Formats: sequence, C-alpha cells, structure tokens
Amino acid sequence: MQNTITIAVVVGTTRVRRESIKPARYIADFARNLPGVAVIFVDPMDFNFPGDGNDPEGKDSRYTEIVRKADAFFIVTPEYNHSFPGSLKRMLDSELELYNHKPVAFAGTSSGNWGGVRAVESLLTAVRETGLVAISWDVYFPRVQEIFHADGSVKDEFREHYEHSLSKLFDELLLLARLFKTIR
Repeated sequence: MQNTITIAVVVGTTRVRRESIKPARYIADFARNLPGVAVIFVDPMDFNFPGDGNDPEGKDSRYTEIVRKADAFFIVTPEYNHSFPGSLKRMLDSELELYNHKPVAFAGTSSGNWGGVRAVESLLTAVRETGLVAISWDVYFPRVQEIFHADGSVKDEFREHYEHSLSKLFDELLLLARLFKTIR
C-alpha cells in the first residue's frame, strides 16, 4: 500500500548475550500495532559486512534492499564504553547514499543508570553524516535487565511509561517519515 510507512528497527549490536534485543523486539512489536506501519526487523547478526566503509565489496545486498525500502529507521543501541558498538557503525556505513531524507529515532540501553544516553549522543554525529534525519525524541532503557522478563516481555510496572514514551516518539517519527516520503 502506497500510504504505508515502512520502519526498519535496527538492533545495534552483534554481542551474543545482548540485552538490547529485548527492547528492540518490544519496539518492533509496538510499531507493528500502529495503523499504516510495516516493520522490518534488522538484526546485524543476519548480515555479512566484510571490510570497512561504503565500498561495493563491503555491502550486503539484503541490507541494501532493506535500506532502499525503509521510509524511516529506529535504531536500538546499547552503550559500550560510553559509545555505540562498532558493528552498528559498520552496518550504517555500508549504505551512505540510500539514507538521505529518511528520519531516524533512537533507543538507548544499558545495564547501568544512564540507559545508553552516551551511546545515542555519540551516534548522532555519525548518523548526521549518513543523511538520516534524527528526530527530537529518544527513549532510554536504563538497567535494561530489570525492565524485561527473561522471555523479552516488558514488566507490568514499566509498561505504561514505555507505551507513553513510544507513542510520542512514533508520532514524531511517522510525521517526518510521511513528509520526507513526499519529496523522495
């Protein structure tokens, strides 16, 4: 459908015991329940990005196709050493010419108190260079291991907060996605 907005929800790490997969899945499920939204769940563990940069031999054609289809992105990044993971940077760098005029939202996660805020702040500079347009809302999952059950479902005491936050964030992301879609 032409009016459907396709959002790529991007998991920000390939770490085996990653807790950030839980909020990424939660965000993707939340978006799937929004009218007129299609979601592509992007797990970097499913792709191969040899080398560095934007050279043809460093691309994965499956990711190229996802970036081409997506009207917007939602990156869920953990915080590693006050920044975002190198695997996320490598993936983002592979498709520079296809990101222009597409909005991006962020969720930060961490096992500590900051919830990934430093990862999101450091990611903003890299994302600007790609041509993605960062929205003004972010969502954070501090002490992520305490927010979700082992099966990945959000605990009841956190549900209202995150549903409210994600509603505001998706309102902004979808507004910009629709606007930019008209000029691409």
